[in-house]
Amino acid sequence: MANLISMENVSKTWGLKTLLDEVSLGVQTGDRIGVVGLNGGGKTTLLEVLTGIEEPDSGRVSHNSQLRMAVVTQRFDLDDDLTIGEIVVEPLGLQTFEWASNAKVREVLSGTGVADLGLDSTVGNLSGGERRRVNLAAALVQDLDLIVLDEPTNHLDVEGVQWLAEHLLNRKIAIVVVTHDRWFLDTVANLTWEVHDGTVDVYEGGYNDWTFARAERARQADAIEQRRQNLARKELAWLRRGAPARTSKPRYRIEAAEVLIADVPAPRDKVELTSFSKQRQGKVVVELEDARIDALDGRTLVDRLTWRLAPGERIGLVGVNGSGKTTLLKTLAGAHPLAAGKRVEGQTVRIGWLKQELDDLDPARRVIEAVEDVANYVTLGKKEVSASQLAERLGFSPKRQRTPVGDLSGGERRRLQLTRVLMSEPNLLLLDEPTNDLDIDTLQELEDLLDNWAGTLVVISHDRYLIERIADSTWALFGDGKLTNLVGGIEEYLRRREAMGGATGELDLGERDIEPQAQKIGLSSQEEREIKKLMNSLERKMAKLSDKVSTFEEELAEISGSDDPDLPKLTQLSEILAEVRAEHEVLEMEWLELGEKLEG
Repeated sequence: MANLISMENVSKTWGLKTLLDEVSLGVQTGDRIGVVGLNGGGKTTLLEVLTGIEEPDSGRVSHNSQLRMAVVTQRFDLDDDLTIGEIVVEPLGLQTFEWASNAKVREVLSGTGVADLGLDSTVGNLSGGERRRVNLAAALVQDLDLIVLDEPTNHLDVEGVQWLAEHLLNRKIAIVVVTHDRWFLDTVANLTWEVHDGTVDVYEGGYNDWTFARAERARQADAIEQRRQNLARKELAWLRRGAPARTSKPRYRIEAAEVLIADVPAPRDKVELTSFSKQRQGKVVVELEDARIDALDGRTLVDRLTWRLAPGERIGLVGVNGSGKTTLLKTLAGAHPLAAGKRVEGQTVRIGWLKQELDDLDPARRVIEAVEDVANYVTLGKKEVSASQLAERLGFSPKRQRTPVGDLSGGERRRLQLTRVLMSEPNLLLLDEPTNDLDIDTLQELEDLLDNWAGTLVVISHDRYLIERIADSTWALFGDGKLTNLVGGIEEYLRRREAMGGATGELDLGERDIEPQAQKIGLSSQEEREIKKLMNSLERKMAKLSDKVSTFEEELAEISGSDDPDLPKLTQLSEILAEVRAEHEVLEMEWLELGEKLEG
């Protein structure tokens, strides 16, 4: 492994806030690093200092002299007068019309959706999301050792996120990526950097492993972190009970996680919430009968649709960009007229609608005033929550709540919009891409709030983790004029889209077994059994060593805490403990090597 970038004792301050405080990190070939942390905590600053966009206040950043690196930040450094072809294709020495003959360029332009924009289109005519995709495509078409990405999944649909993850894994290049998309983080990352309080904590693995580590750390922490502990344990419980967890931890570590969450209840009581929803809403929520929904350009998006939302139903809505998801949500809200058919709304329905467009609020009003303009208190589950408490849970500290709305960033205004929607105490909640600009901690808070929220929910999102986490059923728009229920969820959606792509000659964006199975490298059934047998044996040995480590640690703590500690015995136990830990590490490495053979 070669060292690509080194940071040594780097510090960086913004105003009065220290974002990086003597941080030392490195990026090597083969590293796929996910960067997480609270909004405003220093993630983007870390990327910019790491790549040389910003100079550190102190410390040193060194790049390999032969490093080929591309950086895609949230800044739009594109000339409005240039065409997409001039930005993406011509720097490679190709003429714009030659792009289709280059397999790598063709795959990138199709996968990012840039080909559909037209390579003769000028940048000045593109939306912010389209510019982001052009920036991403211009980086991915290059031959690289390292790519650095800041929120690349924003403005990509579910298939686009799937394609990007697979593309990056197939490229076998080093990756540093800031992302709040937990599925993407778990699929791509083999290391996680958590940026907080001026420091960067390093964890092995992706989101699942990071969640395990945080929950384990929280278990040992003081009561001052009680709120964070509960959320971490709840999230871990869902990971272990829900979809199969992608974790590199041995079985004995997984069993430790099971013990940790043994007393954590299911995320939500579906029966109780549904019953409460019926009391609040009655039998009718919103019903579309024999409906035809047309786009503004005259295209028919859905025809002859009969769809009845039930009280307490939780629906995830997916589909490619332009398939009509937002228009369908507007129709449910009564803001988009039907071309044919009938819409029926229950008499007790109160709609809360989180739109992609930001609310037009008085910039002079303070955050807490903008929230209290809606209500002072809201009931969530069995608890009454004040406007200030809800704002704090969604990322606005008491100090930040005094900030004028006009001074908020785009992401903060989005969070304020979400807070106001929840404060209106709706019983039908329509969420259009709620994860945009939310960090992972705020997403966990939102999911926790929704776990106790009694009502009907329809959410559009490209974040497949969110869909799987909060929705009980998944529906899709495939562009065939129908709304399709997907019993198999996102996985079924991707399989169907793969089949459609194969039939029409489009780029195959479906799932292609990102994690290769053992059979693909030619292991026989006997060899697989032998490897699994060895791994089970190693797990038993590691479990015994873990018990020994715990016993020695307790003895050391007892001796150290006595009034007259036995120093020779203390030294002897410390040496034995070090030997046991070393033996444990050797076995764990052997277990991981066998696991890699089994996975191919």
